[in-house]
Amino acid sequence: MSLNSIVVRAWQPQDIEAVHALIVELAIYEREPNAVINTPALMFRDGFGENPIFGCFVAEKNNQVVGMAIYYMRYSTWKGRCLYLEDIVITHSERRQGIGELLFNACKAEAQRRECRMMQWAVLDWNEPGITFYKKIGGVAFEPEWVTCKLFFEQT
Repeated sequence: MSLNSIVVRAWQPQDIEAVHALIVELAIYEREPNAVINTPALMFRDGFGENPIFGCFVAEKNNQVVGMAIYYMRYSTWKGRCLYLEDIVITHSERRQGIGELLFNACKAEAQRRECRMMQWAVLDWNEPGITFYKKIGGVAFEPEWVTCKLFFEQT
């Protein structure tokens, strides 16, 4: 495969089903196959509604979505405006071919376009391919003394 055959672009509403399928594929890879409660309808509302709260880039090969990167803006009290890269997902059959780096670079360019001071993301400590990739592109692991917390809310 040539990276010339890959197109990276901002997502469009017709990409929602393919992006959602990649999210499910990621959940399976991360050993949480039943964890996805997000739906295409929620993704449409949150990504294309009156006040979108996240953005997404997709990677296409032969007019098929084979990868995606979801990001959103956040604010650091110390650094200011930041872009948070929530996930990069490449379908299993297309991994290790440079598509992740293309998607990462699209997010990096978006962060620079928005005049961000920092880009941030997380990777599971057992995800050696992910850790190797992020080290290769200059990512710096930091804040080992911080504990990440979550609070879940049930929606009716």
